[in-house]
Amino acid sequence: MYPDTNFRAADSQSWPLALTKQIDARLLMAILRRRRVLLVVAQLLIVVLSNYAAMSLRFDGRIPPPELALFVQFLPWLVAVRAISFIPFRLYEGLWRYTGVSDVCNITEAVMLSSGVCILLLSQPGYASYPRSVVVIDSLLLVIVLSGVRLTRRLVEYVRPRKDGRRVLIYGAGEAGAMIVDHMRSKSCGYVPIGFIDDNGFKIGKYIHGVRVVGRMADLPRVVGTERPDELLIAMPATKRQTVREIVRLLEPFKIPIKTVPALRDILDGRVDVSQIRDLTVEDLLTRSPVDLDSDPLRALIAGQCVLVTGAGGSIGSELARQVAALGPSKLVLFERYENTLHDLIHHLTQRFGREFIFPVIGDVTDAVHVNLVMDQYRPDLVFHAAAHKHVPLMEMNPCEAIKNNVVGTATVANAALVHGVERFIFISTDKAVNPSSVMGASKRLAEKILQDLSYRGTTRFSAVRFGNVLGSNGSVLPRFIEQIKAGGPVTVTHPEIRRYFMLIPEAVQLVLHAATLS
Repeated sequence: MYPDTNFRAADSQSWPLALTKQIDARLLMAILRRRRVLLVVAQLLIVVLSNYAAMSLRFDGRIPPPELALFVQFLPWLVAVRAISFIPFRLYEGLWRYTGVSDVCNITEAVMLSSGVCILLLSQPGYASYPRSVVVIDSLLLVIVLSGVRLTRRLVEYVRPRKDGRRVLIYGAGEAGAMIVDHMRSKSCGYVPIGFIDDNGFKIGKYIHGVRVVGRMADLPRVVGTERPDELLIAMPATKRQTVREIVRLLEPFKIPIKTVPALRDILDGRVDVSQIRDLTVEDLLTRSPVDLDSDPLRALIAGQCVLVTGAGGSIGSELARQVAALGPSKLVLFERYENTLHDLIHHLTQRFGREFIFPVIGDVTDAVHVNLVMDQYRPDLVFHAAAHKHVPLMEMNPCEAIKNNVVGTATVANAALVHGVERFIFISTDKAVNPSSVMGASKRLAEKILQDLSYRGTTRFSAVRFGNVLGSNGSVLPRFIEQIKAGGPVTVTHPEIRRYFMLIPEAVQLVLHAATLS
């Protein structure tokens, strides 16, 4: 057998590289394990060097032997005082990559405190000739050096030009825009800000975090044509919807993506950063602002009560669950046939509100035995019945399923609510139940008639709320239009002159909840 010379040659070339990587990894792990010790040693070394530099500055670089002897004699005390004073201000614990104004303030306070103690120590016998000005110079140098060392990494990342991200033109040179740009420039986030657009004439030509305000809204076509940004970001959480529509109109010839940030009422801490950037949606183009109703009557109705929501995984049912959960019920029972949508809803609610009062139930509203078992187990005070088939064309092709789910299912849940003494039952109906011309509308109308009949048979209060066009709900016309536009058309409108009136899902659910208070 002959030796494999090729293998040995390759092996002889690769093992030093592998060994080097292994040594580098071990060295890195050793440094990370001893990070705290290294930070303490490094900062105390800076204390020594800063004090020596202060003494040298005081004597123009030539320290007389008596003062040098005093420096060496007092140095252990100085280091000890500085080291102890840094502890309560957590100067050994912070992550330097996130250094900010608060860290600089902590450094300043720690240095001032320790300098005051040092001046007291210098009043002791033997230190009368120690220059007090050295303490002042040392304090200034130490604040500058400790802060500078911490800020070095951020400064390098801030100054270094980024060419590996999407070029973004930002509309709005206010607080939100400044926060966004600061976040983009200090972190690797995939965005490169190239300019601001703002209608405040005073800001035109000025720079914010190194990014220039290049024009007004009317200048958008010119700026986009010359700068060729990859995206436009609307960084004004309180932007009027008319403004958004005008921006969309001006940029229509350029076909560039438009993104925005949430409204201020949706940002809990009032701060805006890159993680909150989202695509512009149809809701942002509504001609009116969302309507917020008084939540006090809703809280009085739901707080401390057991609430059951059927069809909880649907667009209306899930929003009902979110708003009810925020009103403090004692129990929130989520009844849903499809496990995937229910799982997603539970995950969302658990993150926001915790899991203690949320009870998911997999089941079918047409299963009378199961529905009655759930009613008997949880004894709900309120029932919101949102489970239904609502796609008109599908129900035309499957009329038996429409009757089974919309009529039999509603009757099953309503009868169970009546038997188990539910206080209020709110049925989610549709405007198609008015003079119905479709199977779906007729099934909903029939369900309303059943509830009217049951309302005379017990103490349960039955109510029906008719929905119109709910923007963004499953089966809504606008998502269908958007899909058709993305596919290149045609857009199948009912009639060229038709006018539709929309409400947002949260608005629709608020109306349902208010209907419960009024019924």
